[in-house]
Amino acid sequence: MGKIVVTEFVSLDGVIEDPGGAEDFKYGGWSFEISRGDEGDKFKLDEAFASEALLLGRVTYEGFAAAWPSREGDFADKFNTMPKYVVSSTLVEPEWNNSIVLNGDLVAEVAKLKQQHDGDIVVHGSARLVQSLIEHDLVDELRLMVYPVVLGSGRRLFGETSDKKTLRLAGSKVVGDGVTILTYVPASEAASQR
Repeated sequence: MGKIVVTEFVSLDGVIEDPGGAEDFKYGGWSFEISRGDEGDKFKLDEAFASEALLLGRVTYEGFAAAWPSREGDFADKFNTMPKYVVSSTLVEPEWNNSIVLNGDLVAEVAKLKQQHDGDIVVHGSARLVQSLIEHDLVDELRLMVYPVVLGSGRRLFGETSDKKTLRLAGSKVVGDGVTILTYVPASEAASQR
């Protein structure tokens, strides 16, 4: 059975908006201003090669679809050839190869994806989608690459939830110039009832 893995570049104050600088955010490209070092680069490369599929919101999908098909190299080859699922009620015919639009019930669609794949189904960016996945307890692993910067504005990773969501820290390390990689998994029912 597949596993839903959310991976995000995030500021100390929880902002995930435009870390790469492709959008029109006043601090766009903020993640490039702080080095994640060779170890951080290796973490992202290993993560990409361990991915079996991508699950993306429409805005992130469109950004990736505009950037990755023209790139070359192992990382680009991986992204361009793996299955890609985009959650959207407006996108009809995705042009990036191996892309499928999911526009039905999110919980049912994700359950089907987890049955279809054995490996990691990775979600990059996609703030609204990630908030919905968290709300419905569909995230199996949350990987945060936390940059030592406070942006003060921008879309944030976490939104309101209908209930408390308890997580367990499964791993942490500091890479580059103080970038912290935090890996969380949902806490067990027993642990959350203590």
